[in-house]
Amino acid sequence: MTMTSKSFISPDWPAPANVRALLSTRNGGISQAPYASLNFGDHVGDDPLHVLQNRALLRQLLPAEPCWLKQVHGTRVADAAAPAGVIEADASVAQRTGAVCAIMTADCLPLLLCDRSGSVVAAAHAGWRGLLDGVLENTVAAMRRPGGEILAYLGPAIGPDAFEVGDEVRSAFIDRDPVAAAAFKPAGRAGKWLADLYLLARQRLAGVGVTAVYGGSECTYSDAGRFFSYRRDAVTGRMASLIWLA
Repeated sequence: MTMTSKSFISPDWPAPANVRALLSTRNGGISQAPYASLNFGDHVGDDPLHVLQNRALLRQLLPAEPCWLKQVHGTRVADAAAPAGVIEADASVAQRTGAVCAIMTADCLPLLLCDRSGSVVAAAHAGWRGLLDGVLENTVAAMRRPGGEILAYLGPAIGPDAFEVGDEVRSAFIDRDPVAAAAFKPAGRAGKWLADLYLLARQRLAGVGVTAVYGGSECTYSDAGRFFSYRRDAVTGRMASLIWLA
């Protein structure tokens, strides 16, 4: 078993040369089904030794151990350079060279951010709850840069043709901002809608001045060969999205 070019996605965005980023796929690890094979989640029922070995493989590509978070679909932003330990947060930010921001997903939207001068990076975990409550706004605020100075990359998430939600989710977004109505289309069943996480994220980023947004074309749900999907499989692994300053 070895990680290959199919194990990771390199963001296609005009980040400064000292900004490094990787987003994993499900391929190239040692975990067995239903976690096959490059699972980084240590909270999903996988063999802990397999997760540790997958993380050790990843560590070879990084300047330091990533700042793994205990993600709770909240809005807290942690310092990726903080001392090691369990940090309950759904985003992290780094200004120190070599500190690695990391988040795990399996349908929720992973976002990587940097500023145009390459002095700060961040990673955010944005499911619909986090998007609604402001995790992206909090992450941008923690970067302490004007929105126009920030670049964002939207990693693989459940796509707009697969993410079905109820009336209550659509109403919650529209109550916060009527423009969110554009991110929902009827699912063909009463009270059900298809939600576009990518568009919702772009709307929220635009609200804080971040308009240089890239990515947002993958669907974890429909591409079982490349991605884990909680909505599709229920019991599954987790992919990692990582960013750091070199």
